[in-house]
Amino acid sequence: MARSSAQVQADGTPGAADVIVVGAGPAGLLTAGDLAAAGHTVTVVEKREAGISNLTRALVVHARTLEQLDARGLGDELAERGAHAEGLGVFGRAVLDPTTLPSRYPYILVVGQFEVERLLERRAREAGADFLYGTEVTGLRQDGTGVEVDVAVREAPDEPGGSEGPGSESVAAPAVSTGTLRASYLVGCDGVRSTVRSALGLPFPGRSVIRSIVLADVRLAEPPLEPFLFNAVGDAFALVAGFGDGWYRVGGWNRKRQLPDSEPADLDEVRDFTRRALGSDFGMHGARWVSRFHSDERQVPRYRVGRVLLAGDAAHVHSPAGGMGMNTGLQDAANLSWKLSAVLHGRASPELLDSYHRERHPVGKQALRASGAIIRLALTRTPALRALRAAGAELLTRVRPLGRRAVRTVSGIGVSYPSPRGSHPLVGKRAPDLALEPVPGRERLYEALREGKFVLVTPAGAASCPEAADEERLVHVQSACGSSGKRTQTLLIRPDGYIAWASDTPDAEGLRRALRQWAGATAPRAA
Repeated sequence: MARSSAQVQADGTPGAADVIVVGAGPAGLLTAGDLAAAGHTVTVVEKREAGISNLTRALVVHARTLEQLDARGLGDELAERGAHAEGLGVFGRAVLDPTTLPSRYPYILVVGQFEVERLLERRAREAGADFLYGTEVTGLRQDGTGVEVDVAVREAPDEPGGSEGPGSESVAAPAVSTGTLRASYLVGCDGVRSTVRSALGLPFPGRSVIRSIVLADVRLAEPPLEPFLFNAVGDAFALVAGFGDGWYRVGGWNRKRQLPDSEPADLDEVRDFTRRALGSDFGMHGARWVSRFHSDERQVPRYRVGRVLLAGDAAHVHSPAGGMGMNTGLQDAANLSWKLSAVLHGRASPELLDSYHRERHPVGKQALRASGAIIRLALTRTPALRALRAAGAELLTRVRPLGRRAVRTVSGIGVSYPSPRGSHPLVGKRAPDLALEPVPGRERLYEALREGKFVLVTPAGAASCPEAADEERLVHVQSACGSSGKRTQTLLIRPDGYIAWASDTPDAEGLRRALRQWAGATAPRAA
């Protein structure tokens, strides 16, 4: 049975790659696609068999994640596959309004995680990444030049085998072979039970915050008018989200029915907590799957250990409240991939990888706090605290600055990174999708970012230093004349869409220093 185009060496000779990515979930697939598109050899190791999807729990994609996907040519395509929620009602009163976001995607996209994975895997394969499905990491070692992993490969039999008596057939247990792989770096994106994290000996401190959450995908005979609903009452909470194709994700919790994950869940249980929290079960029927699980709040203390880095649920996990889990992991990957590529190309020292932890660990911590606050408010049981929750929801609705701040936090649009003292105020901030002097395929900033390079934005007609012409390192574009009434700055944009350097006035020497610092040396051209 063919595993993929990559091969595990079973004779003791390590297979070599620039990067091994462990885990073919969203964070792993985006990382693999970015690195392969940048010209690196990438092997993706996934213990699931090919064609077997994750049990998809994530169901929303926020604006900042859509912007990151837009920078890879996938944002609009994904947006067409789901439902657009232009308001998020919570706790019966508050309506978070994403239409106020300064983004190409001013809404919450309700779409299954499998759709995100499908697009990202297609991109990674087209860029040349190799996949090893049915392959599990069993050991890990690293030295000064690379990382070596032991793997076990499950080989499914081609034909049924074995016998349990006359006339009976059974499928033989899959054979398991072992081997090793080697790469310069390894990125662990293998989820909350990360084998990579365990092999590094890293703790995963935290605790379970809620148990016996039930999810189901169902049909609704009487669907709500809004594509996304959420509410909590004294003993239950529930959400209903429409995928736009006739299927709805329903999830929730009942304080009076706390069962272990191993206990089966059924549609009657889903109907019950939905009626409690939302006043109706909307005539739900025809469930295609129902699952019970618990939710933890945990974060690893270090995102980098030598040549091994962690991203997504392998680095942080939190409650599903706010829908920030998958989104935070994808943004981890966007932050890490360009830095790892710069190191592999020799344009940056390995110390650049330390900035991945410095920038993303606080964001992961913020996501834990935000989702934790939402879930604790949902679980509130005393009348006084429920009244306080209602008052807070009313404030979010009526006090617009509070509502805007809340939606910017949840959407990721408000995320920024620390900047050195004395930097321009824009440094570390998310770059908006600026209108550009049009050339084919580059009419706005996020189209220019699709080349995976730094983007230098200068005012129309402005002179540029000679280094700006180095197409190996960056894309040079000019902002559109009169696109806004504001003064046009010179901006150096990182490949992940954050501002590395800015100036309000011509500063050729400052630009040269910024280019040397951020874009590094020219990559050697192929012979």
